[in-house]
Amino acid sequence: MPSGAGLPYRLLACDLDGTILEHNRHISDRVRRAISLAKERGVQITLVTGRSFQSALPYARLINVHLPLVCYQGGLIQHPDTGETLYRASLARELAQETIELSQARGWQLLLYTTDEIILSEYRYPEDVYRLMLGPTVRQVEDLGAAVDGGPIKMTILAAEDASPAIEHEMHERFVGRMEIIRSHSMFVEAIPAGVSKGRALAWLAEYLDIPQRSIMAIGDQDNDASMVAWAGLGIAMGNGSPSCKSAADWIAPTIEEDGSAEAIERFLLQETTG
Repeated sequence: MPSGAGLPYRLLACDLDGTILEHNRHISDRVRRAISLAKERGVQITLVTGRSFQSALPYARLINVHLPLVCYQGGLIQHPDTGETLYRASLARELAQETIELSQARGWQLLLYTTDEIILSEYRYPEDVYRLMLGPTVRQVEDLGAAVDGGPIKMTILAAEDASPAIEHEMHERFVGRMEIIRSHSMFVEAIPAGVSKGRALAWLAEYLDIPQRSIMAIGDQDNDASMVAWAGLGIAMGNGSPSCKSAADWIAPTIEEDGSAEAIERFLLQETTG
């Protein structure tokens, strides 16, 4: 188990949902205080999330993040202050169309993510549920295929928690080598471009910022966070995290309900312990 003493971590990369963002979409006072103190000590902060840029931006502003944000599971890197897109990967239209047809045949609800919005063909839950989970830029269309100009950055199948594992398995079997299929939430099965991951995006950003791998600390909780937790110089998994994220970690923090990300920051960046 690593010790925080003397380790010069210069960049903290945080996942949002389940890591610093609670289920009620609140960042606790303790987490905000820990992040603020780390920034005062010279640590730079970024968010690495599956959310869209527009959905992540309010939280970036809340905790005063001014570095580029990694969004869409690593498919988009965009600057929160200037809006400049530094990196973007998208899926081929053919893959999107194949996934649309498969989803229609199976009765799955498919969401398509472009740079600016999230597109769906129907609301199966109250609209407020989608906006709470996905952010404000959700738009309903009659024809998903016709609504995407080029290819989407990401696609998500929104399914009941007990149905998601089977959907994930079928998507893996069908699209192996053509898309990455990941779980980012108990109800989300996501498809992103082959080769895209949070870990690779964090490595890209580290090179862009000229920060060595050993000087980066990353905190996450789900399967989609495992690659960045494994890549970082110090990888932290939340106590509420998935088995794959925990297995990739150097240290396992308490749960989000116990302010686990704050405890990790206090221990490894502020050299404070709670006992």
